[in-house]
Amino acid sequence: MNKPTFFFYDLETSGLSPREDRIMQFAGQRTDLDLNPIGGPVNLLVKLPDDTLPSPSAIAVTKITPQKTLADGITEAEFAKLVTSEIFTPNTIAVGYNTVRFDDEFMRHLFWRTFYDPYEFEWKDGRSRWDLLDVVRMTRALRPEGINWPVTADGKATNRLELITKLNQISHENAHDAEADVQASIDVAKLIKEKQPELFSFLFKIRGKNDVKKIVNLDDKRPFVYSSGRYSSKTNKTTVAFPLTSSRNGNILVYDLRYNLEEILNDKERKSFYPVVKEFYFNRCPAVAPLSVLDKADGWQKIDLDAETVNKNLEILLKHPEFAEKMREEIENKPEFPPAIDPESALYDGFLNDRDRIRCEAVRNADANSLADFNPDFIDERLHELLLHYKAKNFPQSLSDAESKKWQAYRRARLERQAPIFLEELEKIEDDYLKEELKLYFESLNDSDYL
Repeated sequence: MNKPTFFFYDLETSGLSPREDRIMQFAGQRTDLDLNPIGGPVNLLVKLPDDTLPSPSAIAVTKITPQKTLADGITEAEFAKLVTSEIFTPNTIAVGYNTVRFDDEFMRHLFWRTFYDPYEFEWKDGRSRWDLLDVVRMTRALRPEGINWPVTADGKATNRLELITKLNQISHENAHDAEADVQASIDVAKLIKEKQPELFSFLFKIRGKNDVKKIVNLDDKRPFVYSSGRYSSKTNKTTVAFPLTSSRNGNILVYDLRYNLEEILNDKERKSFYPVVKEFYFNRCPAVAPLSVLDKADGWQKIDLDAETVNKNLEILLKHPEFAEKMREEIENKPEFPPAIDPESALYDGFLNDRDRIRCEAVRNADANSLADFNPDFIDERLHELLLHYKAKNFPQSLSDAESKKWQAYRRARLERQAPIFLEELEKIEDDYLKEELKLYFESLNDSDYL
């Protein structure tokens, strides 16, 4: 139990927004660090709360109807308790395919809604996380040998999981089913580990922000190799970047040294400096490497760059220190997230104090009877309404008449806000069975005014 293990996981959700949409399926598999399975697979459905209309286009992909989750799923509170006690255990490395930017965000919001710490599963008691997608991007860019890489019909490079597995004869039936995608992710990890073990091991070792800072920092600025989904597929999502200046929340801004800054500044038609300048997040397991990695295996040619261009553009960049200051001010005056419209979407509006943390623990440990008479004196105003929502969705029998009326008013308003988009998407669904199921679900939520 003291040895680090991977837990590969994947979610299927009611839509793409961690704030507004909800987890419907969770699947995972624990492995040792050599990617051998430990125990059996995990596959759970989570009941879709009755204040949420799913995106019909998402359901068309996953084939998981709300009715299926209600029949076979567990509540969000039950799910949060299970994953914190049995899945994200000490020394677990949570990993998947684009988990850092997608699945982990859904998990954070799930924990917030159920009164768990939204971040502990990422760091506490030896826990950490990793993301295979950027590993795939850097492998394709710098060490592609031994692996078949997919392109779209028009010749554009793509790193879609189901296409990588198909080209490399990896079994991957039922793509976009969470359990199938988990196994596919493990198999792709094995493929990279087998064909490019040095790069795989290097990116694993530097997944933590403190190790990333040994390569990328503002105290000892130097160019570095950086693979990111924000860069062009023409150069396999990889470039040479340079630490520019500080940014929000302890992160920094980096500059893409493919570009001559003076040409950028003289381009009157350019409306934004993004992604020439982009935010760099130390805690998102970025795929970075020292510049020396390009000196091997024709690295410069593979990313369509050369040292002369990089050095020239760096020299020009350093002649314009005012540009870095302008970028810093611009990003600091730009909100990182849109305003929260209710407490369930207000995760990033601030951290909780220690007193409220103790009260949150009491909430999640309480049963329905205890919650009925539980009135914690929260300091953070978000938590009062959040508690009402938590009770309504997980322990509805604990609500008083007044609380029930307040919840129904909120629920109705939220569904009315979601309904127009839901109905617009519903008309485009070609699967008659899914279309009928979603229509029946909509009617069951008492929103027949829209039909």
